[in-house]
Amino acid sequence: MNNARSTRPATRSAHRRANRRAPRLAAALLALGLAGALAGCGTESDDPVADPTQSAATDAPSAVLTVQDPWVRATTGTEDPSMSAAFMTLTNDGESDLTVTGASSPVAGMVQLHEMAMVEGEMVMREVEDGIVLEPGVGQLLQPGGMHVMLMELTDELAPGDEVEFTLELSDGSEVEVTAPVKEFTEEEGHYHSPGTDEDHSHE
Repeated sequence: MNNARSTRPATRSAHRRANRRAPRLAAALLALGLAGALAGCGTESDDPVADPTQSAATDAPSAVLTVQDPWVRATTGTEDPSMSAAFMTLTNDGESDLTVTGASSPVAGMVQLHEMAMVEGEMVMREVEDGIVLEPGVGQLLQPGGMHVMLMELTDELAPGDEVEFTLELSDGSEVEVTAPVKEFTEEEGHYHSPGTDEDHSHE
C-alpha cells in the first residue's frame, strides 16, 4: 500500500515537468521556422538571375532602323544594265545616332552607299565614305538625284515586277534585311539621277 501511494506523487511531478518544457520547445521550433523562412527570402532577392527585367534590358537592341517604301530601278532597256540603284526612306527609331555603314545584295557583285554632290561646278556621283548618319527620330530619304544604294556588277537584268533583296549594315553591329520591288525608271526620266545630272556615272 505504501508503494502505491508513493508512486502517484512521482507521476504527477513528471507530468508537470513535461508540461513546463512543452511551451519552451514549441517556441524554439517556431523561431527556427521563422529564421529559415527569412534566410530563404534573403537568398532569393540576392540572386541576380531572379530579376527577369534586368536581363531583358541587357539584351535589348541599342537602336532600331525602319525602312519604308523601298524600290529598285529596273535595268531592262537601259544603256547600262550592269548597274542600278535602290531608294527608300530610313528612320532611326532609337535614342542615339545610327549610321548605315554599308550594304550587300546577292544580285550585285558590289554595293556602295552613294550621294550626288557638286564638285567644281559639275554634279557627280560619289561614295559616302563615312556612311549615312541618321539622327534619332529623323527620317532620311534616299531618292534619285540624292543619296542611294548603288548596285553594281549585277548578275541579271532587273525587270519591273521583280524583287531585289539587299542587306543594310549598321554601326551598332546589326543588319536589316530589305526586299524591294523593281520599278521602271527610264533614261528619259533621268536614269536614277534627277534631270540635268551626270548621266555617265562620273565619280569624284
